[in-house]
Order: sequence, then structure tokens, then C-alpha cells
Amino acid sequence: MSESELFMVHKGVFLTTLVHPAESLKYYEDFTFRPDDILIVTYPKSGTTWMQEIVPLVVSEGDLTPVLTVPNWDRVPWLEEHRAILLSLEQRASPRIFATHFHHQMMNPSYFKIKPRVLYVMRNPKDVFISSYHFHEMASFLVSPGTQDEFMEKFLDGTIMFGSWFDHVKSWLNAGEQEHILYLCYEDMISDLKASVEKIATFLGKSLSSEVVEKIADHCVFKNMKQNKMSNYSLVPEEFMDQKKSEFLRKGIVGDWKNHFSTAQEQKFNAVYQEKMKDVKFSFPWD
Repeated sequence: MSESELFMVHKGVFLTTLVHPAESLKYYEDFTFRPDDILIVTYPKSGTTWMQEIVPLVVSEGDLTPVLTVPNWDRVPWLEEHRAILLSLEQRASPRIFATHFHHQMMNPSYFKIKPRVLYVMRNPKDVFISSYHFHEMASFLVSPGTQDEFMEKFLDGTIMFGSWFDHVKSWLNAGEQEHILYLCYEDMISDLKASVEKIATFLGKSLSSEVVEKIADHCVFKNMKQNKMSNYSLVPEEFMDQKKSEFLRKGIVGDWKNHFSTAQEQKFNAVYQEKMKDVKFSFPWD
């Protein structure tokens, strides 16, 4: 399919038509949040699947049942995707856990009125780029990425699914309701997952024993989570995701971009990053 057939523009951002049909976007726009809802917000390929594993385990206080028996897209559904309509989310018991890749300004009126709890995860955009490149190669509902240079142009311009990484991160860092948001970095989670689990638990009002924190962290180490068929996307038909081309859960490491970037690509990326992020005060672990 052509780019014009695969993509649409919603609130100024590219979305995929197959995953985000008009009726799904209308459902999200009309969706009513609750104050105790938990919303995982990420730019794609920034640790979403990881958080869909960790957060239910924090809420269940270490009971593995939900993450071993329910696919992650139903366990923690994306509100903007087509499956949300099918899941009777209005009937789910609190606390409900959702995910979204929307920019802050794309959130619906109920979000701004209710201000549910948000876990916002950021990742080094160079690693996001490499992960996104491989994802575009294996996902049939996305445009072929072309060469790495061609895809870098689109990534830096924001003319890919969910738009600009820079705009996404800045929109959430500048959110007015920051007392309801916990900011997390993928790199910090890699370096000390137990500390991140404890931070998430505290934010969600959960008092977990050290044994439960250890259990959650051990289950959610990348190599262990990768074996969970409810989370590794092995249940998705090959015509949608061809994991022979690239695994969905590929490496889960920090700094893989160094194995892929040429010197020229690194210089180009750095120049755009420095210009677009020059006014951002947040201290990122990759800076």
C-alpha cells in the first residue's frame, strides 16, 4: 500500500489508518476518564511494552496472572487503537490501566478535566530511531522505511507515525498537570529496574515489600519478558508483523544506535537534537 493509503493526519500528526480508523479516534475523543485511571504515555519504541508488563504487576502486588494470561494489547489497551472499542472499558474495575502514544495537546477533554495519573517514559531518540527503523521493516501496516538515511529524514522531520519525537517529549514535559505525572527514562529503568519499580509503586500509592519488588523486577528483565507470549507479539499473525524480518522485542538495550549510525548520521542527528531541545531544562541520562 502507498503512504497516502497507510497514513492519515489527526490533530496534525500522522497515524496509521489500519490501526487508528476514524471510529476509534471518535471513541477516544468521547472517552471518559476516572481520577484513579493509570495512563502509560510514550512515543513509540520508548518502553511501552515494558511498562505494560510492569504496571499491572505493581497494581496486582506481584500476582503474575494478568501478565501471563492476557495479551498486553488487551491488558493495557491503547485508547486510540481499534481494539479499544471492543473491550468494554467502561465496565472495567478501577484502577484501569491504559496506554497512548498521543502528544499532550491531542488528549481529549475528559483527560484535561479529570487529570488521571500518567506515567510518561522517555528514551534516547537515537535508540528510538533504530528501534523504529526495524519496526517499520517488519510491520505491514507501516510504510517501508527505505534506507536508514531516508528514514532519518522522516524521523527528524516528524513525518512518521505519531509525528516528531521532539514535539512529543516537549509537549509532555510542558504539561500543566505535572503533579499527576511521573517522568521516567528508559535508561534509568535499564540501570536499576528495582528502583524504578519502587518509584512507580510509590506514585501509584502501592506499598510493596522488597520481595514483591524483586519478583516484579525479575519477571520484567528484558530476557525474561521476551519469553512471555502474552507480551512478545508472537500471537500477532505474520501478515501484520513478520518477526522473521525483525523481532518485536529485539534487544532492549541502551546505546544500540552506536552500532548503526555513521559519523555523518550522528552529526546530523546531533545538530537537529541540539537545536530542537535547546530550551528544554529536563536532565536526560543520555545528555
